[in-house]
Amino acid sequence: MSQLPVIFKRELGSYFATPLAYVLIVIFLVLSGVFTFYLGGFYERGQADLVPFFSYHTWLYLFLIPAIAMRLWAEERKSGSIELLMTLPITRFEAVTGKFLAAWVFAGIALALTFPMVITVNYLGEPDNGAIAAGYFGSWLLAGAFLAIGSCMSALAKNQVIAFILAVSVCFLFIVSGLPMVLDAFAWAPHWLVDVVASLSFLIRFDSLSKGVIDLRDLLYFITLIIAWLAATAVVVDLKKAA
Repeated sequence: MSQLPVIFKRELGSYFATPLAYVLIVIFLVLSGVFTFYLGGFYERGQADLVPFFSYHTWLYLFLIPAIAMRLWAEERKSGSIELLMTLPITRFEAVTGKFLAAWVFAGIALALTFPMVITVNYLGEPDNGAIAAGYFGSWLLAGAFLAIGSCMSALAKNQVIAFILAVSVCFLFIVSGLPMVLDAFAWAPHWLVDVVASLSFLIRFDSLSKGVIDLRDLLYFITLIIAWLAATAVVVDLKKAA
């Protein structure tokens, strides 16, 4: 495990070495404000909470998080530096986890920079700050799930654009799996299968967390999803190396 911090620092530093990181953060902050105050009707609701802020995170992450994750492995393969990385005295676990954690921390930094939202809602009323903290934690877990999927797609693709498209496509399936129009397509299936498909939806799993309700089942869902996709990433990296 001694090399994990090294990989983490290397990857996190690389995000801030290019303007792309700052552009993504600015886009996230601007869109968060627009969705909260305009589309979410923050003032019109007359309630001191951040439900309008969190309710759009799933759709924001659909495009912004794959943009963060697309470079994790695709860039290494395109530049040829992945061969050097694989010859270093590090395990697949350290490489995959270090890259993922760096991207997750970067996403967390972008999320933390929305703190003016918290200041605003506290200035205007007396919100339940515990519920707001739970919403932030849930949003960070959601970002982690998107990143784990994006990491696997980046390992599959050599081109960052392809990695981005693949990640958006897979994440979109996880989002819409709980929508009525999708579940209607499974009208022929047993009830338990319909329930399983619906339970995979990011929208359903994040809904209660965004309102400050921490359900152990939702936490286990996101943690399991992250671990599963990171394990898949390690398998893909090994297969690509063998090829």
